[in-house]
Amino acid sequence: MEHQLWKAILVVLKQILKARRKSSRGYSCEDIVRVWFWAVVHDRPVSWATQKANWPIYERRRPLPSSSTMSRRLRSQEVQDVILEIERQVLCSPGDRPLVWMIDGKPLSIGNCSKDRQAGYGRAARGKAKGYKLHVIRGGDNSVAAWRVAPLNVDERVMARRLVRSARVQGYLVADSGYDSNPLHEVCAEVGELQLVVRPRGGYGLPKRRKRQTAGRLRSIELLEHPEPHFGRQLLRQRDDIERVFGNLTSWGGGLTHLPPWVRTHRRVHRWVQAKLILNALKRHGLPTTYDTN
Repeated sequence: MEHQLWKAILVVLKQILKARRKSSRGYSCEDIVRVWFWAVVHDRPVSWATQKANWPIYERRRPLPSSSTMSRRLRSQEVQDVILEIERQVLCSPGDRPLVWMIDGKPLSIGNCSKDRQAGYGRAARGKAKGYKLHVIRGGDNSVAAWRVAPLNVDERVMARRLVRSARVQGYLVADSGYDSNPLHEVCAEVGELQLVVRPRGGYGLPKRRKRQTAGRLRSIELLEHPEPHFGRQLLRQRDDIERVFGNLTSWGGGLTHLPPWVRTHRRVHRWVQAKLILNALKRHGLPTTYDTN
């Protein structure tokens, strides 16, 4: 699997850099991105990927940057733009955008003794944990409209509002009861024709609350508590798809199973998650089988 993912990354990288001008620095953007993904594919730190002994024999003729060079160049805007272009080409759907979208979060916990000051304490599986959380808006066709990484103590509804503003999707946005809030309904109404469908907090059939309800929230309740709520309930059942997506993201070697000890602070966590999302999308869409090494 690692070999196939590596070849797939090289194919996408070659397509993106074909029209780009060569870098005037000692190591090109291609060299930096190659070493970075070689480390991520094998779940190893960058320092491991800068040693020729950890590369195949046919790849050892290439000069490798040092760990300090990798650390400096990975923060450069030029290299970040290349990785972002790979993300856009792999994660975004080239066709028409779907009508149904799902939003959810996945905790990325770290050890409680970690000195990472940017991590936060929050709710995770089976209690409290320290770490970060991946927030994703994903379409019914598995395309990713927007994603962000935040400390674990940041409210899901706050991150959802930021994602909706950046994604600019239309149709139906399906979520669990943790996203049921008037401000999020208001943001969905602001961006355009986007209806948030969310299970009401406390369950169905509760009397209407005295405080003011937004039009989007009333519409969501109507879809789910209508005498014939088949359409609304079917939308909620589709939300389970994102749970399977998170499961597929972690259930294979090289997936986003955890945050390794060398991935700390928000900048490194964001870069690591970005690479794992790219690799998972390549694995899901089918891996290219040909690559011209010349």
